[in-house]
Amino acid sequence: MSKSLIDLISILDLEQLEVNLFRGNSPKTSWQRVFGGQVIGQAMVAACRTVEGRLPHSLHCYFILPGDPQIPIIYQVERLRDGKSYSTRRVTAIQHGNAIFSIMVSFHAEEESAFDHQDKMPDVPPPEKLTAEEVAKQPMFREMPEFIRRYYESDRPIELRPVELGRYFGQKIDDGRIHVWIKTAAKLPDDPALHMCALAYASDFSLLDAIMARYGRTLFDKRMMPASLDHAMWFHRPFRADEWLLYAQDSPSARGGRGLTRGSIFKPDGTLVASVAQEGSVRERKS
Repeated sequence: MSKSLIDLISILDLEQLEVNLFRGNSPKTSWQRVFGGQVIGQAMVAACRTVEGRLPHSLHCYFILPGDPQIPIIYQVERLRDGKSYSTRRVTAIQHGNAIFSIMVSFHAEEESAFDHQDKMPDVPPPEKLTAEEVAKQPMFREMPEFIRRYYESDRPIELRPVELGRYFGQKIDDGRIHVWIKTAAKLPDDPALHMCALAYASDFSLLDAIMARYGRTLFDKRMMPASLDHAMWFHRPFRADEWLLYAQDSPSARGGRGLTRGSIFKPDGTLVASVAQEGSVRERKS
């Protein structure tokens, strides 16, 4: 079993303390605060542990305070509703006695529908054309910022293969539409709920980059102070998080220190499996 798989499963494997109380830990990294996707994924796991026979179809959450990666996070689940078709859970993440994060997760029993449509997947190069070997052949790779090269070289739970590499060299993307292929670094067990939690974890990666792309900048710009404020996600169709998924992102608006981003997640065959929306704080540091 690879280190990446062990890391992701250990991140999402919560300890149950009481009927509606769970504890999660953060991986040992150099990050100063807990990665937002980790809290989303762990809170989803806590919610899923209290529901039987139904899968999540949507989540809505707020990031309240930065998480401390040095201490465990307590997840308190409230069972708000168990109806004939839907179940609702509210989960609060707690550290140092304070709520740092809150999420509502809705579950739905599978049913047939007369309506079935979706948007078309954007036409972009497949992930096989964006491997480290292929990217290294491009002259720009030698000048690529170190943090981008680490996308291809480091052992992380989620593999990322950005499509628009030019934006890391200051290229502006006028409509802010960017694309990145994502998947877990190793195979996951055949548990649909776990794959949803893993995709929720990955959905916070690079989303605010859609704002920066309009200006030829990135979130790694030391002048920036980015932070996720809230996050919403809807699951449409079955998928595996350990197989390549295209994350198509854009930003329709930014103003007053906040920016809105949207994401559509597709399987390689064009099937739309999930939609995401997030508002983030995008401030410049004061000199």
